[in-house]
Amino acid sequence: MSALDARAFADLREMRARRPDAIGEAFRARRRRSLVGDDGKLLIVAADHPARGSLSVGSDATAMANRCDLLDRLATALERPGVDGVLGTPDIIDDLAGLGLLDDKLVVGSMNRGGLRGASFEMDDRYTGYDVQAMVSRGIDIAKTLVRINLDDAGTAPTLEATARAVTEAARARLPIMLEPFMSAWRDGAIANDLTPDAVIRSVAIASGLGADSAYTWMKLPVVDDMERVMESTTMPTLLLGGDGAGDPDAMFASWRDALALPGVVGLTVGRNLLYPAGGDVADAVDTAASLVHPTASVRV
Repeated sequence: MSALDARAFADLREMRARRPDAIGEAFRARRRRSLVGDDGKLLIVAADHPARGSLSVGSDATAMANRCDLLDRLATALERPGVDGVLGTPDIIDDLAGLGLLDDKLVVGSMNRGGLRGASFEMDDRYTGYDVQAMVSRGIDIAKTLVRINLDDAGTAPTLEATARAVTEAARARLPIMLEPFMSAWRDGAIANDLTPDAVIRSVAIASGLGADSAYTWMKLPVVDDMERVMESTTMPTLLLGGDGAGDPDAMFASWRDALALPGVVGLTVGRNLLYPAGGDVADAVDTAASLVHPTASVRV
């Protein structure tokens, strides 16, 4: 069942063409909430994949290509109890603001999407999305960066330098900034992330040292084997990422449940696994995730 109708999308297109200032007005009128609620946990729905040219879900190479369908799925997710916010690039977030879907939700702004999937320059993760000044102006609640570290690719160096600068600027603005680090390598012409515990721990160590002020730095980490040891590598608030939607959903939810119980884990940031679930029911997938993140709250309806 659709959460949005054709009129909503027609109005959004009209707004963008004739009244672009209305998007800024929507941000100024947005009801904001506290960063972390009473139970100290967060469920954030992620939708920043398309801007990096990553449109696939499982075997469907263009699953995220239809913008109206994606927005409809996001609307369904955001209206479910227990969903605390959304992560996206400016185009996605502006669409959601124009549709009036951001009240009482945290907004996480994605900063670097320049390392396009499959490009020869993929490791040069240029900052092509939000910057700190724009996020402060818009009232964005949290910044997010991707920090892929490839020891055999010089494109890593400018990414690390730019990320360090972003961390420093965000701290100066008292804007929480969430770093998503990976140890990465070229394999058969594509970038692959090393998801062994030792590699994740090493990526955390490198990312944690970026910037002149770490007071506002958060982590966004994959759920891997020996997650307890991974979480011992950082004191920073950590959100778990959800992966690419492959595998057994029951095993995936079980791994999330176990990891959410670890010290320092404050919630989940999940995209394709919730927006394009194996069974096709977005609301049910979101409700399952919400029940894991907020187990003491009544989130299923």
